[in-house]
Amino acid sequence: MSLSTALSIAQSALKNTAKQTSVVSRNVSDASNPDYARRIALVTSTAPGARSVDIQRVTNDLLFRQNLGALSVYSGQSALYSGTDQLDVSVNGVDNAFSPSTAIANLQQQLQLYATSPSNQNLGSTVIDAAKQVVRSLNEGSRAIQDFRAQTDSQIDTAVKDLNSLLSQFQDANQAVISGTRSGTDVSDALDQRDALLKKIANYVPVSTFTRGDNDMVITTGDGTTLFETIPRTVTFAPSTGYAAGAAGNSVYIDNVPVSAGTGGNTTASGTIAGLLQLRDDVASTMQSQLDETARGLITAFAETAPAMPNATGLFTWSGAPAVPAAGTLVDGLAATISVNAAMDPSTGGNPALLRDGGANGAAYVANTSGGASYSSLLVAYGDRLDQPMTFDAAAGISATSSVADYAANSIGWLQSLRQGASTAADAKEALAQRSAEALSNATGVNIDQEMSLMLDLEHTYQASARMMKTVDDMMTALLSAVG
Repeated sequence: MSLSTALSIAQSALKNTAKQTSVVSRNVSDASNPDYARRIALVTSTAPGARSVDIQRVTNDLLFRQNLGALSVYSGQSALYSGTDQLDVSVNGVDNAFSPSTAIANLQQQLQLYATSPSNQNLGSTVIDAAKQVVRSLNEGSRAIQDFRAQTDSQIDTAVKDLNSLLSQFQDANQAVISGTRSGTDVSDALDQRDALLKKIANYVPVSTFTRGDNDMVITTGDGTTLFETIPRTVTFAPSTGYAAGAAGNSVYIDNVPVSAGTGGNTTASGTIAGLLQLRDDVASTMQSQLDETARGLITAFAETAPAMPNATGLFTWSGAPAVPAAGTLVDGLAATISVNAAMDPSTGGNPALLRDGGANGAAYVANTSGGASYSSLLVAYGDRLDQPMTFDAAAGISATSSVADYAANSIGWLQSLRQGASTAADAKEALAQRSAEALSNATGVNIDQEMSLMLDLEHTYQASARMMKTVDDMMTALLSAVG
């Protein structure tokens, strides 16, 4: 081996060691970055005595796909659980303090007290106040639900805008990968950026990917709708300015294909958008229907009756008064408009004694025809009606036959059951997302101990190459001295 060849080999070794050291240093500096995949600097032979460094990025496609799927299902579940939690407090209050069920229970108690002493008009006024609280809980609960739907609609709009922005960023990252692959340069950083964007996109919608030539990636949703192919597909949504009971929300479209909302407490929603759609169009709408049916049940239970006369609204009334809503039929928005009959409300000049005696709809409906101050039969009858089964519309999602009081309580139970199921599923799906992320990190992430050990080996290699350079230099010096 000539001295010039030895010198070239030593210089190449130093250069390659420097590249390897740079890769290890980069690994160490990005060890805490969850979107960074470890680099490996492999030394390969290109010619006899010649070496070059090839930088490779550690990947595990199976674990990465599993992590994307886990992120999607957890995001959808988390959106559902946090939404139901917020909805419960907004409508029913902490520990159901402001729920219609609690207000109806209080009304029953005040009605019973009035029935034991029907001549005490102060007790009559107390019943009217309790009825106002029932009305308030229904009115405010209905308003809270529609406000929640509008808020959720706004969150959907924001999510769609974020998703479109991420797809635009993905296009830039994907193009960088393609260009770098074609030119033969290291595209590890661009691949890291592209994978990081995929994780963010998976939070909004479920994603499936496949890679074509030049590392070009195509993204589809879980149902096969194209999300990205060369260019992003358009994700569209028309937000609403406000909501009324029974009003349907607008759909989210990906490449003109609607996104399906999730179903159930352990939701089928994959991605935040599907979870939010479920909250807006299923959970909140069903709660509204239950409030509307509770309001209809109250109007029916306190309706005034008379021989050969149609039932007419009594303590509780609505926009269709004096007619009573049809039995077993949901009236959208009824909870928002139910009110206490002004004829019985002393604050509007009404007489609470009409609740005891009847006659809010005229003399034909008077039950206390003798005018006795101790007459309590009608009050007792109203109390009994609150506990008597009646038919409710099955579209509201709970039992079709029950008493008004039980129906209001069952409405709370329905939401609590949904929340419990959503909470349990959220914990399980969060654990799955964390475990899949840890498995991916273990397979493709940086181990500091391993990198520091490799750094020591490279240091020894560098020292050996430096000694070789020194030896060649000494030989060259001796040779030149001899010639001189």
